[in-house]
Amino acid sequence: MKLIDLNRTGGIGANSHLIRLGDLSILVDCGLHPKLSGRQATPDLARLRGQTLDLIIVTHCHLDHIGSLPLVMREQPNTPVIMTTSSRILIERMLHNSASVMMREKAEGGAADLPLYTHEEIDRYTGRMTGLPFGHAKRFRGTKDEIEITFHHAGHVAGAAGVELRHKHRHIFITGDVLFDDQRILAGAKFPAGHFDTVIMETTRGATERHLDRNRASELARLVESINQTIKRGGSFLIPVFALGRLQELLTVLHDARKFGKLTECPIFASGLGMDLCDYFDEIARKTKHIQFTRQVIKELHIKPTPRKINAGEDPQQNGLYLLGSGMMVEKTPSYAMASGLLGHARNSIGFVGYCDPETPGGRLLATKPGETFLFEKLNVKTKVKAHVDRFSLSGHAERDDLLEFALQATPRSIVLTHGDQPARDWFARQLAQHLPKSKVIDPVPGQEYQV
Repeated sequence: MKLIDLNRTGGIGANSHLIRLGDLSILVDCGLHPKLSGRQATPDLARLRGQTLDLIIVTHCHLDHIGSLPLVMREQPNTPVIMTTSSRILIERMLHNSASVMMREKAEGGAADLPLYTHEEIDRYTGRMTGLPFGHAKRFRGTKDEIEITFHHAGHVAGAAGVELRHKHRHIFITGDVLFDDQRILAGAKFPAGHFDTVIMETTRGATERHLDRNRASELARLVESINQTIKRGGSFLIPVFALGRLQELLTVLHDARKFGKLTECPIFASGLGMDLCDYFDEIARKTKHIQFTRQVIKELHIKPTPRKINAGEDPQQNGLYLLGSGMMVEKTPSYAMASGLLGHARNSIGFVGYCDPETPGGRLLATKPGETFLFEKLNVKTKVKAHVDRFSLSGHAERDDLLEFALQATPRSIVLTHGDQPARDWFARQLAQHLPKSKVIDPVPGQEYQV
């Protein structure tokens, strides 16, 4: 087996791996880097020129895994694309949103090569995308060789899959993005136990030590209590939230809390892609039974649309709970604009509920101490940090100890580290070297081919 990490910068970004098994060439994911723009945000697709892909596998529908998919489908007009049934329901909406964002960036003076693809192009490609159920083995044949593929429930987000590959006597497992803990609307990962020759594993939380005094239930209770305290003192609470998965989970949690009298009365504001995806989550729940979500929670919570214009640096006139994208408070998003008005007032709160890249505005705000000055550069707003800023441990990624335990029980001959910042990968490399001294641990240099 040969492997190339096509993510130009390594770390977490434009996730994509080229795998060769016998005469078969397989691409696993093809994402966009959230902090870059234009072609610089894509994987190094030049490495695919002059060769034919036999298959493209999508592990899940976050844009850092699918955002460049139309580009590779353009260059590989006959290659089938497979994913889980739930991901098949979601992927068109996610790609169309990506095209819309790129067109808006172009209009605002963005990179000259935007948009990378159009809505019409996405519509032309969807007939090549196939959804497969979890747990059902599917065989694909190349010119000479054949592989068997099985998707396994990976938690993380609706449709996310770990991928089991069998090629002759070789047994390979790709974790994708994984969470073993149950979420409110989605059960934790259910991966097959036992030996694999090769494990390709994410490492997102490798540098994050588990808080023994915290679990998902206690963190959700702490979040609800923080919301209550903020509203009672006359403030607003902002949750920068990921549109796919995290918003739907939080809406269901808030619905439960209000149903049992644990959430104080206040207006709740949300809009955009995340609210549109609620319809898709409702469909997935009805068709697959793999998630527990109903659009009824929106009606019963009386969700209000976010104000169309959020004035930079101004505290909103309507105090309440705001669930706004993006989850990392990236520039030119509603959460970024709203935070610029909330941050300078002690009555307000901003609560992060997922991974924040240290170099994004969300990551930088979390590293800023109370009383220090924070610059919203794209809005030309500078303010002192007076609001309560907190992080709640509700990550969609597995605790490092849980992921390490899975890798150790698999006793693989080779382990490939992916989807993690360097300190996170280094932690896994040290632990694996200590506990599996006979295993080959690879932290791939982008663009370099490895014999695995």
